[in-house]
Amino acid sequence: MKQEHLDWATAHFNTHLQGAVDLELWTIPYYMSAMYSIKDRSSDAYQLIRTVINQEMLHLQSAANIANAYGLSPKITPPTYEKSQIPHLNMSFNPSSITEPYMNHSFDIGPLDVERVNGMCLVELPDYGVTKEELILETIIDQYSSIGAFYRALHFGARALKSDIKGGVRQVDAFSAFYRNMPNMTITESGALGFNQVDLLIELITDQGEGQRKDGIEVPAVFQNTADDIEPEIDHFEKFRQIKKSGKLPETYSVKDPCDYTEEDKKLEQILIQQFGELTKLLQALFNGDNPQNFFPVMAGVGAAITNCWKHGVTPKYSKTNQL
Repeated sequence: MKQEHLDWATAHFNTHLQGAVDLELWTIPYYMSAMYSIKDRSSDAYQLIRTVINQEMLHLQSAANIANAYGLSPKITPPTYEKSQIPHLNMSFNPSSITEPYMNHSFDIGPLDVERVNGMCLVELPDYGVTKEELILETIIDQYSSIGAFYRALHFGARALKSDIKGGVRQVDAFSAFYRNMPNMTITESGALGFNQVDLLIELITDQGEGQRKDGIEVPAVFQNTADDIEPEIDHFEKFRQIKKSGKLPETYSVKDPCDYTEEDKKLEQILIQQFGELTKLLQALFNGDNPQNFFPVMAGVGAAITNCWKHGVTPKYSKTNQL
């Protein structure tokens, strides 16, 4: 390996490990908000988004497992949201012919509408190879064309520093029951053998949602949900594009202007902020190697709090600085 490649990995890899955790966490409230705004939970749109959210939780676990294997304890903090920004990505690096169908978009928290569906497609926009490997070495962390391109850079650093891998360090496995074809969801080996497991987790993330464009190619069976996915062979981009192409979005709850919020509405907003704050603390404990017993009840409580907000016309908010 060239010295400049090793220098790049040494200087930037930890930033990318934390960035991967940030990216995966960012998607979860964005998608959850859109899903819980749908009135009919039996609708295809609701079910498709649900399967993506479950996999984003798996991706968050995978990113944290990789970080811990390299000796970085990832930080879990509530994301912020603004209309035109995804953490660490610059969508303008993609050819306009690729992004044009989705330009009427918003990355603000909101209901499932045209802007949010387009935003979800852009989040999962495949890596069309715009960011070449030689460019990755010059790219700062906020300038990747897609999540797939970001993970190619992460993979580059992981390979360069594979001797740093320590197996069995604060590894979490909460999803094996849903992926019977996956040989392992944790990193149990060190060094080169551990890198094979890191490589598998990166492939899992990118093949399910954020990898190379692969028209007509299904998600490999090894990475398919074997338990409760209505279309396990379809990646995230295709699921969201399927919602977009349906021609009619499901009915969602009406939304109030925040200026019209009542005191009760503001309380609902604060309840969600508190619940999501508790969830991030539990995630932090989980990835620190603890075993919090109330994780799933709190996760369910977040969903209930989001739904309660929407039913009262309140747009969900996840922290006091939720939106910039």
